[in-house]
Amino acid sequence: MNRKFVVSSILFASTILAVTNIFPLTAINRQINSTAVAQTTESNKNELFYIYKGQRVPLTQQQDAIAVEFKAVANTRSRASNPLYLQLEQDLQTGTRTRGGESSQVQVKPLGGNYAVVALPKVNADAIKNKIQNQTYVKAALPVLSRANSQDTIVLPNEIIVSFQANMGEKEKESILKQNNLEIVRSLRFVPNIYIVKSTTVAGTAVLNIANQLNQVKGINSAAPNFLELVSNTVDMNVDINQQQSPALNLDASHKESPETRQRSRNSTTNYLGLQWHLNSVPLRLCLQQQINSFAELQNCLQQQTAKISENKQSKSPAKSASNLPRTDLRVTEAWQNSNRGKDVVVAVVDSLIQWNHPDLKNNLHKVSAADKCPGEEYGWDFSEAINSNNPCEIGDADTRMSPLEMNILRRKLQDTFKLADGELIRKYLSPREINPQTPQKQIANRLRERIRSQVGGEFHGTLVSGVIAAKPANTQQGISGVAPNAKILPVRVFGLNGSIQRSSVIEAVGYAANRGADVINLSLGGGAPIDAEELAFKQILQQNPKLVIVASSGNENRVRVAYPSGYEGVLSVGATNLFGDRAGYSNYGNGLGVVAPGGDLSTSAGWLGGIPTTGGTWMEGFWQGLAYPNYRWSRVIDMRGQYWWTQGTSFSSPAVAGVVALMKGEDTNRQLNREQIINILKSTASYDGLQISEREKQLYKSLVSEGYLPASISEKQVFFGSGLINADAAVQAVKK
Repeated sequence: MNRKFVVSSILFASTILAVTNIFPLTAINRQINSTAVAQTTESNKNELFYIYKGQRVPLTQQQDAIAVEFKAVANTRSRASNPLYLQLEQDLQTGTRTRGGESSQVQVKPLGGNYAVVALPKVNADAIKNKIQNQTYVKAALPVLSRANSQDTIVLPNEIIVSFQANMGEKEKESILKQNNLEIVRSLRFVPNIYIVKSTTVAGTAVLNIANQLNQVKGINSAAPNFLELVSNTVDMNVDINQQQSPALNLDASHKESPETRQRSRNSTTNYLGLQWHLNSVPLRLCLQQQINSFAELQNCLQQQTAKISENKQSKSPAKSASNLPRTDLRVTEAWQNSNRGKDVVVAVVDSLIQWNHPDLKNNLHKVSAADKCPGEEYGWDFSEAINSNNPCEIGDADTRMSPLEMNILRRKLQDTFKLADGELIRKYLSPREINPQTPQKQIANRLRERIRSQVGGEFHGTLVSGVIAAKPANTQQGISGVAPNAKILPVRVFGLNGSIQRSSVIEAVGYAANRGADVINLSLGGGAPIDAEELAFKQILQQNPKLVIVASSGNENRVRVAYPSGYEGVLSVGATNLFGDRAGYSNYGNGLGVVAPGGDLSTSAGWLGGIPTTGGTWMEGFWQGLAYPNYRWSRVIDMRGQYWWTQGTSFSSPAVAGVVALMKGEDTNRQLNREQIINILKSTASYDGLQISEREKQLYKSLVSEGYLPASISEKQVFFGSGLINADAAVQAVKK
């Protein structure tokens, strides 16, 4: 599937375009019935859809894929044995032959630890389906759906999220469910009157009909399937196997370093602050104007420019060489001089793998002290593999980091890119329909390696996001600084492997973060199937916590409306800009966009240097067992093992703004400012200085206005940049006043 997502698209932030503007939806008149029994709606029996905001969201069933739910296995976190998805892949290939007598190549993709998607071959598909059902460790086969005119992957389990009206008693709820052949699986934590229920009589696509009919029942606010979505989470955007590889770093990205060079790099007294142009863009932009022949030369130049800026600040005289350069950054280094750098402000990161033992993160963690915390709950909670239980402490677990099982899965993938020959790698990871026969095998293999490595790096999306917010170098020799290096991170995981996420997990995770004392919540995520219950939950959480600020990615689909949940009322939607002050080409804009911030752009003349440097996860020893450490940049890694990565996406502009909010709240020590005041300060101190609109965007703006999609009263800059580029220093100064 060809998706334009970055880790962020995990983002994760996928766009809905307010559903009504994407699809030719047919409005459904909501009927409030006198009985509690759902009434069958008049529709084509073969039509697949679900209800959002009272309208139909069309869905199609993928005929070439089927999902699998595995039976629960005890203690999956500590289990490092053969993953069930690999067991299934092996079992499906054994004894399954094509008409030519060869073994059938069946690909199975894990969705977390409890689910997987099987790509069905054109031949023997029915035999494969039957074989799946016969495996003792398989609980159920499930349909795989997509939104109409889309290639997204949405798994439909036999679970429905039902939001009851607040005045409903427990007996009334039970009566409604019983009359509709439903039973309660469990209530959602931290949000009232929202439940997961399941049908006792139907499964498969019939679950959609049950959910749709429930929307007509008196006493029910909304009902929708608890979709399991697959959101792409690569560090690079749109890695097309059949396209020529784009230029790497405009220096020595793939040049192999000698042992002497590596040792000099290790002994360097500089860190990566100069690369972090989103904090202060002047050093990197000045160095890019010079002839730089190696990464070591670049680091030396950045160190010199950073030192000059520091000296000029102390003497209060701006550097002459920098006077003509527009600032395309957040002015964070200036804000540090006028603040406590977000001291003790708690920022919840609701995301994927958050490897909080990273050297630059481990000292900036919020320790949970709630009276009702679960055993082992110290640094956040993992909702990605939530087990349905009446015991809240069994719903997920207390460690957001990678489990031994996940290490086993990801190590295999990463090491395959180094160990397997071209043909072997292609046969293992690509189906014939993904390959253009006119493309040379070497080119396909190289692009495939790029894709797989990017995917593995992208599994640590939560780690990457956390670094942008509150990383703090463990030593002076090497490290990354977050926007608010004295803030505290509360890790909350919602994504399983391969970007798998359920709507119930998002609802509970945001409720959890608010309950556990977060001052700011960052959501670098989205989904293709928003539901009413999620929007209602956000509304309730914000009403209960008037000082809580939720910041979210606008989305990475280059569309004229922001993604959800950033489009929900009360949530600050953040778009992305690049090193040169342009809107990043992937960034959503238009209706709902609040502000913009640097999100990185690997497609500019700056190459990888145009990305956002942050903390990664592939540095751990487990990835390199039995493999020599690489002596070249094998992906968008800054160091050779991936302790630090370059990234791009609105997934990284959002946490940059969350970090700025932390800087602001750090100066509001008594927490006197509410959410509305904080957001107003952010917007009023933002500006369009340093930003530029392309001729293509100007023409697009004229078309949108002439077609009536946008009112002429909204300016070009408002459409593409919202209220403008965030100015951290001005925002902090405004709070202090």
